[in-house]
Amino acid sequence: MIEIVETDAGTARITWHKAKQARLVLAVSHGAGGGIEARDLQALARVLPEHGVTVALVEQPWRVAGKKVAPAPRTLDTGWRGVWPALSGMELPVISGGRSAGARVACRTAAELGAHAVLALSFPLHPPGRPEKSRAAELLGAGVPTLVVQGGNDPFGKPAEFPEGGFALVEVPYGDHGFAVPKRAELTQERALEIITGGVREWIASLG
Repeated sequence: MIEIVETDAGTARITWHKAKQARLVLAVSHGAGGGIEARDLQALARVLPEHGVTVALVEQPWRVAGKKVAPAPRTLDTGWRGVWPALSGMELPVISGGRSAGARVACRTAAELGAHAVLALSFPLHPPGRPEKSRAAELLGAGVPTLVVQGGNDPFGKPAEFPEGGFALVEVPYGDHGFAVPKRAELTQERALEIITGGVREWIASLG
């Protein structure tokens, strides 16, 4: 089911993948370079509804408008705030999530929106080759239970680069920023996606 939502940043779009007996909602948005067709987002939408989790894939207004470049972080936050009433309208706990730039948005807005937890997929800890430009403060400041799912070869921050903090971390071996694994890797692409969905499912179950 597709829902159109008007926000102060423009028209957003939610694609709902509903569980028959949902106990919570996982809302996830895309990154700055792609949309909800990302392999990890699609895998979560395919698997989690069978486990009582309704998945809402959120397209930011810039993406709905057909633009190729994401706006400033402040505008992304405005768009996310604008869709939140629709996400929380079922009166279920909502996990705020996203991949890459969307993960940063989820971290920055979690506390103010009353998110149950944060799912950060491919959190861009720093620009490629610029570890001194750390965004760890956003992640550590989420203020709610947080799970990071990170590719082992992510140029925006490998798992070992992440600081100690109040978050859990699942590593996808060999994975890049889009969780693609090389054909020569000891891990298949299918298995990489299973690590993502299984890790998220177990973490959600642990939230209580």
